[in-house]
Amino acid sequence: MTRRLFIFGLGYSGLAVADAARAAGWSVAGTVRTAAKADTLRAQGIEAHPFDGTRPVDPAALHDTAHFLCTIAPGSGGDPALGASAAALRPARWLGYLSTTGVYGDRGGDWVDEDTPPRPAQPRSVERLAAEQAWQAVGRESGAAVALFRLPGIYGPGRSALDQVRSGIARRIDKPGQVFSRIHVEDIANAVVAALARDAGGVFNVADDLPAPSGDVVAYACELLGRPVPPAIPWAEAEPTLSAMARSFYAESRRVRNDRMKRELGVVLRYPTYREGLRAIFDAG
Repeated sequence: MTRRLFIFGLGYSGLAVADAARAAGWSVAGTVRTAAKADTLRAQGIEAHPFDGTRPVDPAALHDTAHFLCTIAPGSGGDPALGASAAALRPARWLGYLSTTGVYGDRGGDWVDEDTPPRPAQPRSVERLAAEQAWQAVGRESGAAVALFRLPGIYGPGRSALDQVRSGIARRIDKPGQVFSRIHVEDIANAVVAALARDAGGVFNVADDLPAPSGDVVAYACELLGRPVPPAIPWAEAEPTLSAMARSFYAESRRVRNDRMKRELGVVLRYPTYREGLRAIFDAG
């Protein structure tokens, strides 16, 4: 088998992993939703295949591949990549899956690590845990190592508090005791490539070192941009104005430990807190 990685889902995080893997000497192929997106990525040197989750990826695209990563969110029917292409993964040596720290459920702001029993409450987190288990089952059948990467809130260029402040939609919601963990997309990519290089299996929390209230992040983004910091809105006032999705995020609070990622994968975070991450995005223009 060659040093070839196939990524189901070349979206925001998947493309960051693709870039990091290519820089580390891997050839990369993967799936996108449309033929137009596939053409765009091919022009950039990434072998891309349209995939709608209903029909298997062309077996020729998976030939001579032993390393696979899935970034696609599951639905009520399970993981679309497994549903359509599970049989093609049997020769795999390494399987990676981007999951969510939402599988831990609400912990009232307490710390969680990989030994914390999952206790998902949100439907999307229940589906993620089921997908984790499905990937682990494929690993057992094929003898492949399975790495589960549990991610908190993802930010990076084009998707950060800086963009929210610039667009005028940033809000500072004051819910006492509420904290969120987060991770820069480049650090996700570096963690995945570190596991890929080691054929490492197991569960890894991929989070930065500083869980913090979202209001603190917005305030720092305002500081960088030289904009006034929006006033804090009490939770009781803000809650009725939030979407159902936003309320579901505020229904849970936990701090995510990342020690195993650092210890077993040798990951050194490029952006250990939101401050370094936002500063880098700001400096890049």
